Amino acid sequence: MPASIGILVMSLNILVDTIFVGNWIGSIAIAAINVVLPISFFIAALGMAIGIGGASIISRALGANDTARAKRTFGNQISLTLIITVLCVIVGLTFLQDLVPLFGGKGAIYEPASIYYRIVLYGAPILALCMMGNNVIRAEGAPKHAMIAMLIPSIGNLLLDYILINQLEMGMTGAAWATTASYCCCFLYIAWFFLSGRSELMPSIRQLLPDWNILKEMGGLGFVTLGRQATTSVLYLILNNILLDLGGEDSVSVFGIIGRMMMFALFPVLGVTQGFLPIAGYNYGSGQHDRVREVIYTSIKYACGLGVLILVGLLAFSRNIAAIFTDNTAVVDQATAALNIVFLAVPIIAVQLIGAAYYQAIGKALPALILTILRTGIILIPLLLILSQLYGETGVWISFPIADFLSTLITGYFLYRALNRLKDPVVS
Repeated sequence: MPASIGILVMSLNILVDTIFVGNWIGSIAIAAINVVLPISFFIAALGMAIGIGGASIISRALGANDTARAKRTFGNQISLTLIITVLCVIVGLTFLQDLVPLFGGKGAIYEPASIYYRIVLYGAPILALCMMGNNVIRAEGAPKHAMIAMLIPSIGNLLLDYILINQLEMGMTGAAWATTASYCCCFLYIAWFFLSGRSELMPSIRQLLPDWNILKEMGGLGFVTLGRQATTSVLYLILNNILLDLGGEDSVSVFGIIGRMMMFALFPVLGVTQGFLPIAGYNYGSGQHDRVREVIYTSIKYACGLGVLILVGLLAFSRNIAAIFTDNTAVVDQATAALNIVFLAVPIIAVQLIGAAYYQAIGKALPALILTILRTGIILIPLLLILSQLYGETGVWISFPIADFLSTLITGYFLYRALNRLKDPVVS
């Protein structure tokens, strides 16, 4: 529940932030932020990948009463996050003029996208540390603190949006600084949690030094999350360019709305998945396979039920939802039609997410990676390239439920086999 609440507020933040930007700056600003999202997603994903990869090790280490290994893992997470993200910022700023157009920031979108990109990139290391630290807090068994860490940037961003965009009329600059400053506040809370003695994982200076065995395992497991986010970035790159060619800036704005609604609509499923990971990892590490099976069944049952409610709400209020973001009638019309198609398979997507998360939780990096990128990288992107040529924008939107259905079917098969293996008391 804390994970679900945290992701709910984060999703609401993204949703309301987009509404503010669309109404106070204009629909072109939605398109500009959507262009930058793949890049900021990727850098955030680095922190999340290191966080989840290390959290899997920490959960299993704590389950086996190996606190020293858990501390070494956290120390290596901090060092690795800082080194990689600082390098990314340097590269990202150096090639700004090439990267923004590559991700669809062309024509009227280029200037606002460049402004937003530059400022958000300044705060990328802080964002990555927040993503990493949040997963470690949850792995340690402090989900309420992890939830608070997610609430802080969400609430802070909305308040700063109002001040910087609405009151001070700073436009895209204000939107970017609101995002960056809100994650600085989140970082301060996470730092306080570890420095205040509430955590048993605070590493020594020596534990910040590389442990190659831990880095190797963390990298393998973290690459699963990085693979998922990297394919999401590639998806945005491809979609922004396809839609720009098919329908211009309005179509990119439509995908901006769809993308925000995806984050919001899937928050209960993602919350259940986040809560599932440390429980599955801890009990697998301690050999309690019955509890692992129980948490798989429970997670899927509740996430699918919530998915049904989400679909009903989206279908009933699709036009009202689209109209909240902008008063551009063309964008509202296109977004309404797209919403009614894209989310058709939401009730079953939990099986795909939980199935991939299970392999990550138990430390099986390769099957976790394959199942994680299955939907977006292996099925959805090829479908988009083919169906957009055959059916235009309609082909783009129908690709989503088809990919959801096929990836769920495949993941369900492998998860079923894994559940049968868990019945064996000697499974390892």
